[in-house]
Formats: sequence, structure tokens, C-alpha cells
Amino acid sequence: MIVDLPNTTTSQVSKALVKLREEGGAVALGRVLTLIIVTSADGLDEEAIEAANEASREHPMRVIVVAPRPSESGSGPRLDAEIRVGGDAGASEVIILRAWGDAADNEESLVMGLLLPDAPVVTWWPAAAPKNPGTDPLGRIAQRRITDASAQPNPQAALEVLSENYTPGDADFAWTRLTLWRAQLAAVLDQPPFESVTAVSVTGSADSPSTTLFAAWLKMQLGAETTCTLTGEPAAHGIHGVELTRASGDIQLVRDQPSVATLRQPGQPTHELALPRRNLRDCLADELRRLDPDELYGEVITAGLDLVGKPSLVTEGA
Repeated sequence: MIVDLPNTTTSQVSKALVKLREEGGAVALGRVLTLIIVTSADGLDEEAIEAANEASREHPMRVIVVAPRPSESGSGPRLDAEIRVGGDAGASEVIILRAWGDAADNEESLVMGLLLPDAPVVTWWPAAAPKNPGTDPLGRIAQRRITDASAQPNPQAALEVLSENYTPGDADFAWTRLTLWRAQLAAVLDQPPFESVTAVSVTGSADSPSTTLFAAWLKMQLGAETTCTLTGEPAAHGIHGVELTRASGDIQLVRDQPSVATLRQPGQPTHELALPRRNLRDCLADELRRLDPDELYGEVITAGLDLVGKPSLVTEGA
């Protein structure tokens, strides 16, 4: 069910929610958190809502989409709202707030009356994010703050900004996308021979902040000389591969197909492993599994990047 509330107020939206609850049952029953999605990009709000709806099957929640819009010529402040429940909202309930003019200036006041009582708040910026999420009005009220460096105009520069302004509770999908890579390498290194890694090489695309974070994490964990090389190949996004050097030979994990990686180890047959790029739904559901600060991410973003230094950039055809 979708209920449109044009030219409305937050109070009227809250009353409409109560009415829907009375007519259709306790739709807020079992909600475990409030997810605030902040987006001003047309079309991206629907993509983010779809990801939240899918993630809500694992994490029932109330979703509040804050979508400030530029003022139209000659128009005053206005708030249009939309409420989605039932089949149109997965296992969540979705409130979309599109604000114009002065109505968009105080985003915190837009959502305060709509937060679930006594439930944690997570704020997610799927596209443009503030330089300091922890001091942003919608970031201050949240236990977790999720950004996506890969969605910024300059993903590598975005990592530096995140590092400079990190606050416990911050998270970024560039780190979340590393989960499968980290798990595969941990499994490989947990097998004999138990030799020290003497050198690490990580490669990926120039628009992949995950590649840089991967190198930083490996540098912190292994303490070996680590190089990070980025390429401008337009057809190969994300992490391309990693090579670990040990006395017995090199371990190579290379993603040469979109969802499949090849593992090569000395004295072992070559293996093909499922290693798909994680979509928005997977990343969001993963981050919502924990509402306490991710201390390892905090260490990597604040200290690991300095240890590994700036990545080398190889231009196409070089």
C-alpha cells in the first residue's frame, strides 16, 4: 500500500502512520531499528529503497528517506511525503520525505518525530556524503553512519576525507565489499606451510577504494612490504587481484571473471572460487548485523592508509 501526502507536515505524516497502524494492525511491531537514507539524486532513492526493502527481510526496520530538492522558481517551502507499507515495503515500512526550500534546511527536525522509540538509528548516504558524517545533523542522532566512497566523484580522495574525520560508528561500503576477499585469504593462510609473508601486491581499478583499503588491511595484518597499483581500465571495476610472496612461492588470488576468482598456490591445483562483487543489498544487510563501532575498520581507515601510502596509478596502455 502506498499513501501520498502532498504539501504536508511531519506531524501529519506521524498521524497517518498511526491511522495505518490502527487500520492494518501494528505495522511497527518487531521493527528493530530506524534506517535514515539521505539522497538528493533523482532515481537513486528508489535503488536505495529497494536495497533496504530486501535487507529488511533480515532486519525489520522503519526506513525514512530524506530527499531534499532544490527550490523551484517562485515556490516556497514544501514537504511532500509518501508512506509505503505491506508488499510495497518488504518487511519494513518506508516513509519518503521530499522537501523543498526552507523545509529542507533542518533535516533533523524532519525525522525526529518519526523515529522508532527506544530503537537504534542508522544513517546511510548512498551517494554524496558529508565530509564529517559524525557531525552531520542526521549523523549525530545515529549509532552507525554508512557512506560509500565509491559513489563519490573522487573515490580515492574520499578515503582520505573519511580518514581525517573518522568517528567511532562510521562505516563505508568500500570496506564492506572486502568481506569475501578477506575470508578467502584468511582461509588460505590458515593452511600449511605456515610461512611468513614477505611481500604483498594488490591491484584494482582507479575507481575502487576497496582496493586501497584491502592493501592497508594486509599491511596492518601481515607487516610485509605492500604495494597497491590502480589501473584505468574501464571494463575492469573493483579489485583485480592480490599476490602474497612467501619462501615456498607466491599465492595469487585473481578475479579474471565478474563473479569468479582463480586461486593459485605452490604445489596445489588451481581452484576457481565464487567471488562476486557485492551489491547494495548485501552490503547494507552486512552493516546492519552489528550496531556497535567496527573497530577494525576504524584502525584501517585511520592508521592503515598511512602505512601503505598512496597507491600507484597505471594509465591505460602504459
